[in-house]
Amino acid sequence: MSLSTARSFLSEACYGEQELDANSALMELDKGLRSGKLGEQCEAVVLFPKLFQKYPFPILINSAFLKLADIFRLGNNFLRLCVLKVTQQSEKHLEKILNVDEFVKRVFSVIHSNDPVARAITLRMLGSLASIIPERKNAHHSIRQSLDSHDNVEVEAAIFAAASFSAQSKDFAAGICNKVSEMIQGLDTPVDLKLKLIPMLQHMHHDASLASSSRELLQHLVNSYPSTPMVIVSLHTFTQLAAFSLIDIPKQLQLLLQYLRDDPRKAVKRLAINDLKLLAKKAPHLWIRENTQTLCECALTIPYNSLKLGMLAVLSTLSGTIAIKQYFSNAAAGSSILPRLTDLVKLAQECCYHSNLSVAAHGVVVLSNIAISCPEKDIVQLEQDTVLGVESLLMLCSQDSSPSAQTTLKTALTSLVKLLKNRPHLSQSAVEFLLGQLHLSCHSSRVHMCHALSAIATHLPVLGDGMLGDLVDLYRVAGHTSTGEQQELLVSLATVIFVASQSSLSLEVKTVIKQQLENVANGWTVYRIARQASRMGCHEFSSELYQCLRTRVASEHFYFWLNSLKEFSQAEQCLSLVEEGDYSGAMSAIAEALRSYQKGIASLTAASTPLSPLTFQCEFIKLRIDTLQALSQLICTCNSLKTSPPPAIATTIALTSGDDVQRCGRISVQ
Repeated sequence: MSLSTARSFLSEACYGEQELDANSALMELDKGLRSGKLGEQCEAVVLFPKLFQKYPFPILINSAFLKLADIFRLGNNFLRLCVLKVTQQSEKHLEKILNVDEFVKRVFSVIHSNDPVARAITLRMLGSLASIIPERKNAHHSIRQSLDSHDNVEVEAAIFAAASFSAQSKDFAAGICNKVSEMIQGLDTPVDLKLKLIPMLQHMHHDASLASSSRELLQHLVNSYPSTPMVIVSLHTFTQLAAFSLIDIPKQLQLLLQYLRDDPRKAVKRLAINDLKLLAKKAPHLWIRENTQTLCECALTIPYNSLKLGMLAVLSTLSGTIAIKQYFSNAAAGSSILPRLTDLVKLAQECCYHSNLSVAAHGVVVLSNIAISCPEKDIVQLEQDTVLGVESLLMLCSQDSSPSAQTTLKTALTSLVKLLKNRPHLSQSAVEFLLGQLHLSCHSSRVHMCHALSAIATHLPVLGDGMLGDLVDLYRVAGHTSTGEQQELLVSLATVIFVASQSSLSLEVKTVIKQQLENVANGWTVYRIARQASRMGCHEFSSELYQCLRTRVASEHFYFWLNSLKEFSQAEQCLSLVEEGDYSGAMSAIAEALRSYQKGIASLTAASTPLSPLTFQCEFIKLRIDTLQALSQLICTCNSLKTSPPPAIATTIALTSGDDVQRCGRISVQ
């Protein structure tokens, strides 16, 4: 009975049930732990992560882990395995354990068991605790000792624990490195065990000498063991070590590119590509022109689309970093080849029109990044090639509603927005193209295009007037049904219209939007459009939408919520009408806005519930009110200072009194 109570309480859906406090929940689980039935004990153990998630208090977590440690010490191997899983799931709460010594003492006692499985679970438990006990010498000794065990399960657990402690402890890594090296090079060590030991070397990055010896060993393994599994594991570990230590990355790049170019095995090429992608993210500044050129040559000659896609993914990562500038600056300094004639540009142009959409998407990304970063000479032709490549891909994907086509469309649109942000003179033709495609595209593509148009109009507001007419015409015919895609399209189109209108909606635009909302839009769509209008500064229109929504909700809390939003929109509309230099108008606008805000906060308070107290929203509005009151007081003070300036002797009074504020006259006292 106690477990069912705890389970119903800790479940995520128990909103209406009577709540227990943290101690009561822990007591309910403790009853299950002390049960004589194994099933109830296991069920209690696996409920602890939910307890930690709901009550992440150090005192409770400390007590709970001590109880789990007792179960680990006294229970069977299955219970120990359950406790191990709970510990691994609750890794972020381990640092809240207060009695670490007592907890580790209870767990560590099992390491002396005669059962190798129990010792293996204990080793994995210690490895999971490495973040809070990195320098425990008894744990270090037990791990070293278990590496020599004749039981494979215990050895694998010792390898896991050794890897965990090596990542946390410099002393342990330095002490275990030689032993691991001997085991890897030993003739009596099975190959499958060597493959499990090698990844441990990626954690030997705490100092230069340790990293150097590990790199030498990995280089020896790569050269001495040409089998596919050994090359893959050694190369990947080599890359991880280089990425952690940031030492010898140029040599590692050359090694990976050599395997990518010369090794005929696809698995090795695929691993080299993944490792190159990691180094492109970690250290793009260390990629010299020769590295990028080699990668381009491999991509141009590779016959496999999957490998070409991987290489292009690396190049698209590099093209957005300083590596692309180094590529073209060195090319310009070393030869007279124009940027658009380099292999990188040829590859990107070729891939822009590839039959594989993912390859084409990466080609567009690379080409647009090149157009942004390329030197100014010969940039016109490159810009035209980029725009043509992007537009052809957009035209192809905009009429296809498949997930892959939509993903490619989003990538192409992101690249286009980035390009137009850096090359504004290309914006007019690109916007005209997007507006033309909006009429021909499927609904899901229209949504993405609207997002792109919103981003372009945000960066370049001058284009808003030109696109507004087409957008309104499209909005007239956008909605014929109430499907989810149609509703999303209505919201996206309305957002673009708000951005293009620059906070001033005409009567015609309002009429068109309202007519469509009355015909096909549901209440949630109207609410989303009202929110977008508030975001874009169209407060008068959003106030009208909130007002019409108030009577369409099923709860008085929702009614008061919408009423508060209406009042806030009216307040912001009052402030938006203030003109620069009109101080008397500003005073009256602030006073009117404060009245609306006071009405709104009263409705907002009425909209709160015990489960949704709206604390942040109320405090935010109070701060807004305080800000407006402070601004009003500032204007009054400035007006008073203007009508009653300080006397001529104000400077003398300030010097005599030692109070520099007295220079302002009687305003300082007020």
